[in-house]
Amino acid sequence: MRSRHLARSIALQTLYSLDINKRILDVTLPFGESFQGLSKEEEDALETDVVLYALYLINGVLEHLEEIDEFINRFSTRRSIDRISFVDRNILRISVFSLLYCKDIDSKIIIDEAVKLSQEFSTEVNYRFINGLLDTAVRHIHDNSENGTAN
Repeated sequence: MRSRHLARSIALQTLYSLDINKRILDVTLPFGESFQGLSKEEEDALETDVVLYALYLINGVLEHLEEIDEFINRFSTRRSIDRISFVDRNILRISVFSLLYCKDIDSKIIIDEAVKLSQEFSTEVNYRFINGLLDTAVRHIHDNSENGTAN
C-alpha cells in the first residue's frame, strides 16, 4: 500500500501549504490542479490512483474542515486546534477525516499512517501526541457506535 502512503504524504503537504498560507478555508482542488510542493514532472510521474486518493483526502478534509477541527478540539486536552503545529494539525485532519468518512479503512491503519507521517514530517516526539489523540478518538467512536449514539 505504498501508493496510499504517498497519497497521504501529498495530501499532508498540500493541506499544510494551504493552511500556512491561510488559504485552507477557501480552496477546493479540482482534478488536475497542481499539488502544493510538487513540480510538474513529479506530478506527471504519479500514478492515477495516488492522485485520485490524494485529491479525495484533500477535498474531504476541506469539505468537512469545521467538523473535523471541532472533533480534534474535543480530544486535544492540552492545546486547541490553532495551537497545534501546522504539520500535526493537518496529519490529524487527514486522520480524523479517514476515521469519520472512510469506514473501509481499519482505525489501526489510520493511526499507524498518522504516526508514520508524524515521524517523517514533524518532530521526534509529536507522534506520541498524535497517537494518543487518535487512540482516544477511536475509543470514543467505538463506544458510541456500540451504544448507537452519534459522534
